[in-house]
Amino acid sequence: MANLEISREQRLDQKVVELLPDLSRADAAKLIEQGRVKVNAQIQTKPGFKLRADDVVVVDYDSKQATVIPEIDLEVIFEDYDCVVIYKPIGLLAHSKGAFNPEPTVASWLRSKVRGIDGNRAGIVHRLDRATSGVMICAKTPAALSWLQKQFAQRRTKKQYIALVQGHMKHDKAVIEMPIERNPKAPATFRVGPMGKPATTEFEVIRTSQHYSLLLLKPETGRTHQLRVHLAHLGHPIVGDELYKGKSADRLYLHALSLEVTIPQGHERKVFQSELPAEFMRKLDQDV
Repeated sequence: MANLEISREQRLDQKVVELLPDLSRADAAKLIEQGRVKVNAQIQTKPGFKLRADDVVVVDYDSKQATVIPEIDLEVIFEDYDCVVIYKPIGLLAHSKGAFNPEPTVASWLRSKVRGIDGNRAGIVHRLDRATSGVMICAKTPAALSWLQKQFAQRRTKKQYIALVQGHMKHDKAVIEMPIERNPKAPATFRVGPMGKPATTEFEVIRTSQHYSLLLLKPETGRTHQLRVHLAHLGHPIVGDELYKGKSADRLYLHALSLEVTIPQGHERKVFQSELPAEFMRKLDQDV
């Protein structure tokens, strides 16, 4: 059981998350709808219920009730005391969407390695989309987490991706500078728009086939779905990216090829790489 006095008016689900930070907003809503949250000793089942300044919230929740997550094995590219670099396969989330999610993630795999970091996102420095494979660095200590996250925020990392896109690019090499904003018509997606945040992607054509182009991508910014949005806007969506009008395929043909970053230990600059999955070249070779 947990209780908390309310200092200001806010939604009930927001207050539950504030009280139990390991829960997502969706988790909090589930607890409320299940009748496991009381306001002033009365069960309240509406997540959007507005609290008053003197309301007291009691939540019937025990963290031990969280679903046991299956163990997984991940390929380790590099590891030291402060951080671990892995190959993230397609289909794997970086972190869970809440404490009630039984799905294994990078964060759940990392949990046995981290020290002094709590929560569903413990040790997660940056994200790769579920459908994207490739290099991902994680922190094992609070100091390393801060050190690495600061580099990403200040754009002092260098990332390279490989993408297989539909059609042939107008130029063999160019820089895309187009702002990206959330799409109000489909909130789970993004689009190029004048109200968006600045986003820059450099690309180079590596190889082409009859219907496809293989690109080397170097994003200078890290907006959500940046590479997918930029390429789709140019009329060359990534193969398999149905969210952005790409043709259906066995996977999203986007791979995080390399990451250049300064690791905490010795402040050494390193470049971590992963092999391009065989299906990329196979897709090109079969396109005749």
